[in-house]
Amino acid sequence: MAKGPDVRALPRHAGDLPMSDTEEFEEQPPEKLPLDAWHREHGARMVPFAGYEMPIQYAKEAGGGIVAEHDWTRTHASLFDVSHMGQLAVAGDNAAGELEKLLPASLGNLAEGQMRYSFLLTEAGGIIDDLIVTNTGPHLALVVNGACKWDDIAHLREHLDDDVTLTHYDDFALLALQGPEAVDVLDALIPGVARLTFMRAGLFQWNGQHVWISRAGYTGEDGFEISIHETHVRALADALVADDRVKPAGLGARDSLRLEAGLPLYGHDLDLDTDPVSAGLGFALPKSRREKGGFAGHAATMARLEDGGSASRRVGLALEGRLPAREGAKVFSGNALVGTVTSGGFSPTLGHPIAMAMIESEQATDGTKLEIEVRSKRLPARVVPLPFVPHKYVRKGAS
Repeated sequence: MAKGPDVRALPRHAGDLPMSDTEEFEEQPPEKLPLDAWHREHGARMVPFAGYEMPIQYAKEAGGGIVAEHDWTRTHASLFDVSHMGQLAVAGDNAAGELEKLLPASLGNLAEGQMRYSFLLTEAGGIIDDLIVTNTGPHLALVVNGACKWDDIAHLREHLDDDVTLTHYDDFALLALQGPEAVDVLDALIPGVARLTFMRAGLFQWNGQHVWISRAGYTGEDGFEISIHETHVRALADALVADDRVKPAGLGARDSLRLEAGLPLYGHDLDLDTDPVSAGLGFALPKSRREKGGFAGHAATMARLEDGGSASRRVGLALEGRLPAREGAKVFSGNALVGTVTSGGFSPTLGHPIAMAMIESEQATDGTKLEIEVRSKRLPARVVPLPFVPHKYVRKGAS
């Protein structure tokens, strides 16, 4: 690929990619991010995650630590490295139609620069992965979860028509700048990004390079994702943290923020045994697609909807005390086992433990009192609305 490529170009066909199944992928040693040395220089503690060595937190003496990074994101702006995620493109005259065979999203009416949350589904309605689709103009861009990307690529290659080109941008990094001051920081560096609103994206220039920027994120705060070629990402990271309002943040704060925002994480709150209805993600099943169908899992999904929902539902739980409930903890109503915690931890913003769980639908009413088993003790909990902490997205038409 030439120096300073347009991120909307299609440099390689996915048929050139080495493929491996999930077991082989997990047995391989973790790969390094393009910013691996940068993270270590900034005091990051690196851990294996989704096939990569990832920063979980930064040195406390430099103002890091999970809670400090969490709080800084809520009040200023934090820089997260999410380059482990898969950046894909689907191009061709019928790219939207082909993807609509696999996703329940409406893509034919997706305006240029518009983003949409969706899923890859099995015929049984199980979630293979959740993802973001963006109409870039020349193609439809997909951002998929890092741990799933090779399986996603294999699934897409198997089911997309030969006239559609699938490209993996494996030489592009992805940064997320999140927090209330993110817009001022980034607009000063790359003028014009402030015009974007939530779930909108566009092509910009920085330091002579093309960068693709979207305004979304997975922290519940306002923020941006920046896709840039790996050869230029260090200079961009340096430019961002040179602003006193920006500090690097790791996986720990990202997880606590997305939990407070009530956002599911694939492999924990979502998996092949979870469907969009039980996961509480019905907003991503538009009426037109429900009626017309034509996507994998349509019959199973409609059966759940027509039966009044799934037998279980994803809910938020607020716990008393200070002891958090972690993934896998059992949820009880009296002596009856009614569900399992899928994500949990202590909420720095709220000052008490919170969790998301899949529980029996009849127990899912807000205010229902339950108990969670932690260290052989039953901790009182109650069902509460999601998100735990209100989202702060800047939507179109907002003042």
